[in-house]
Amino acid sequence: MSGSLTYDLTLAGLSVGGAAALTGIGLVVTHRATGVLNFAHGAIAMVCAYLLRQFTVVWGWPLALGAAVTLLLVAPAIGMALERFVFRPLSVLGGDPAQTLVASLGVFVLLVGGAALVWGTGARADAPTLVSADPWGQLAVAVALAVGVGGVTRWTRFGTELRAVVDDRSLAVLGGIDADRVAAAGWAFGSFTAGLTGVLLAPYVRLDPYGMPLLVMEVMAVAVAARMRSLPVAVVVALGLGVAQSQLTRLHPAGWAEPLLQAVGANLFVVALLVAALVLPGIGDRDVLPRTATARVATPPGAWIVAVVLFLLPLGLAGSDLHTSVQVPALGVVLLSLVVVTGRGGQISLGQAAYAGLGALFTALLAAGRFPGLPRLPELAALAVAVVLVAPLGVLTGWPAIGRHGLALALATFAVGVGVSRFVFAQPYATSGLSLDRPAGFDGDRAYYVLELGLLAAALLATGALRRGRTGRALAAMRDHASGASAAGVRVPALKLTAFVAGAALAALGGGMLGMGLRAFDATAYDPVRGLLWFAAVVVLGADSALGALAAAALLVGLDAGARGGVAAALFGVLAVFVGRFPGGPYEALRTATSRLRPRRRATPTPLGARVRRRLRAVETGPTGRPDGTEPEPAAAPPGAGDSPGPDGPTRTARGPKAATPGRDTTSRRPSAPHTPAVPMPGSLFARRIRVAYDGFTALDGVDLEVRPGWVTAVVGPNGAGKSTLFHCLAGTLRPSHGQVLFGERDITRLAAHARTRLGIARTFQQLAVFPSLTVAENVQVGAEQGRIADPAAAERALRLFGLDGPVRALPAEGLPTGTLRRVELARALAGSPHVLLLDEPAAGLDTAEVTALARVLRALAADGTALLVVEHDLDLVADLADVVHVMTAGRVVTSGPAGHVLERGRG
Repeated sequence: MSGSLTYDLTLAGLSVGGAAALTGIGLVVTHRATGVLNFAHGAIAMVCAYLLRQFTVVWGWPLALGAAVTLLLVAPAIGMALERFVFRPLSVLGGDPAQTLVASLGVFVLLVGGAALVWGTGARADAPTLVSADPWGQLAVAVALAVGVGGVTRWTRFGTELRAVVDDRSLAVLGGIDADRVAAAGWAFGSFTAGLTGVLLAPYVRLDPYGMPLLVMEVMAVAVAARMRSLPVAVVVALGLGVAQSQLTRLHPAGWAEPLLQAVGANLFVVALLVAALVLPGIGDRDVLPRTATARVATPPGAWIVAVVLFLLPLGLAGSDLHTSVQVPALGVVLLSLVVVTGRGGQISLGQAAYAGLGALFTALLAAGRFPGLPRLPELAALAVAVVLVAPLGVLTGWPAIGRHGLALALATFAVGVGVSRFVFAQPYATSGLSLDRPAGFDGDRAYYVLELGLLAAALLATGALRRGRTGRALAAMRDHASGASAAGVRVPALKLTAFVAGAALAALGGGMLGMGLRAFDATAYDPVRGLLWFAAVVVLGADSALGALAAAALLVGLDAGARGGVAAALFGVLAVFVGRFPGGPYEALRTATSRLRPRRRATPTPLGARVRRRLRAVETGPTGRPDGTEPEPAAAPPGAGDSPGPDGPTRTARGPKAATPGRDTTSRRPSAPHTPAVPMPGSLFARRIRVAYDGFTALDGVDLEVRPGWVTAVVGPNGAGKSTLFHCLAGTLRPSHGQVLFGERDITRLAAHARTRLGIARTFQQLAVFPSLTVAENVQVGAEQGRIADPAAAERALRLFGLDGPVRALPAEGLPTGTLRRVELARALAGSPHVLLLDEPAAGLDTAEVTALARVLRALAADGTALLVVEHDLDLVADLADVVHVMTAGRVVTSGPAGHVLERGRG
């Protein structure tokens, strides 16, 4: 009997595993062909299942015809349409991973909303059966597909092209491969497998617009476990999880373990998704690049006045209209949590619905006296305590955010949200019979709405406080360029945790308010799919806009209350699909379109006026183009767009009140002896026997180096010599496997980059690391606030030193010339008053005049006692600037000595 039961359960597990394997195959193929993790895979499966039911059950088509049209025509057409009209334009515009992710979620939300509009939100139990319940049929389909895809990938020309596109799309295009054709084929096949999964699962699970997409997304664990690369691993993991989930139903332990084991047995794929997302190495390494950011679009004039008036209007309503309106402020507070986490902190969070649900659940348990270890509390006090209890749980998503970015972080936060939904909200021992009254004195809808407005105002003030001041600038820096923020001294890991904890607190507050408004804890109100909709709504209306969050809340509640369910999801899905076209939100898009349509009029002088203007200009400027007819003098610093440097140029360093004159004769040529520090410095930066190896390749092999105060030390060598690796070891972004990095007598080998900055070791980047959404002055102020010494005047001194104290100081860094941005980055580094300055190819992107001005400033800094390390390919700059040069080859320093001696010998 036991053997028969085991066999039956194994067959059932193989059936589930076969369907999961199909999902894994489709996700892996799509990701390998396009680099996109298709979050809409489950929604496509659901739409295809509904279409097959429509063709066969409603319209009476033969099953074979309906299946052929659905799987061979409609499903591939959906994939090709998505590639052509959604994801190909994004790749042409730059392929920003954040925008690609939002577009994928937009497709998901759009299809879910469209299905709800067309077929309603009720569950269907009459889906046609394409393959019998016998698991061998589904298993055979999955194995056949895996073998077929593997064969095509390994032994056909298309497979070779696919591998080339995966390795390097741009290089593949240069080699003559049609990457768009490869991507279209990948999307078509991925959508076919999604449709096949949907029609196979529909007869055995609930067919509704929300349940099936979430179920398919849960089995995404098999693709994540396969690192989005290996089809055999995906199939084996899927079958193993399916069989294990079935076998767990045989276990019935006594006591507290029984409900937990039952929950695990029913949701093993969710457990696997949690483990894969939180424990396994993150996928999407190609996406771990600094996320591009744009300067924040100003709020339209009078917008806040209009918002206040609109939020006060419901006070004049009554009945069901007011009962619906009380949901808007509560949802607004929940969406403000996404403004904090995503808009301010730049972190993708798909699990905020979980924290909102926990806030409502904890409030209900505390008010009912059912929370373990705590007495029964009044409703308002219960809400406050619930917020305090939920806020620390933000670490559940904040901790993975420390080491994960982009796609990996999205998966981790989504996994946490699904896990909370399945293991907390769906458990009867926690949610059965829970009601939630409103606070005393606020029982009526109008009184409760007034209370909500007060809480919403407090949440808006808290959100606004995270924009202003030192914390606001640090958050913006982390959002724009996390590595640059860390180099400026920002404690990025702690700041990420702070953002997630603050976001969890706001979500819990809004969730508790929403539960009180509904007078009950309703787990469906905090479904993970709803969380995806909230994320898409906030992003498309401006993730960094509190006003956008309020507008999203009003639209989400109003559209679904005043129209058929699914209208709001369809609207925000359409907007999210095209988010790559207007990353700053619809207002930015409207303003840009208006400016383009507005006719531009240029005044054209008459012929007489043109002759007079030419004569006046000739008289005013003289033959040299200057009013006095003299030749212009070289600038002390390269002028940038909008700069207005003083007439004498910069005259002081950023280190202190002592003046340094970069243009004087004593610094216009490199001295024959090392600089003598004008101000005694506490120590040098040393590398001692540094060794770094990657997968058997030795990048650094026992390197010794000293960066001495008052000296300019240069490191040169061919590409691949190990210069950048050594630089990263000194800066703290890479930890050597052997050896030490010393600052004076202190061992800083294990010290993080931001901690080294606070000790007085600043750096710049080869690729510009500025914060586009901040102004020039704010960029420099971040360095002054987070650096070694908190000196309020340091930012102004640095701005003056680099000629950035004119009108350019108030301009956003986005769009400024490269030369100006180089000076901004240097000014930010010097604003922290560092002892050591590490420069990674500082002349990259500069013209001759800008390089000359840069050399003058760096010589002045060395004369002032700063220790400088320059990694540079421009040997003329090195010869003019450096006191000592180290030549690296194959991970070793092969020659060291005075610049003239080393470089002349190398050229000889």
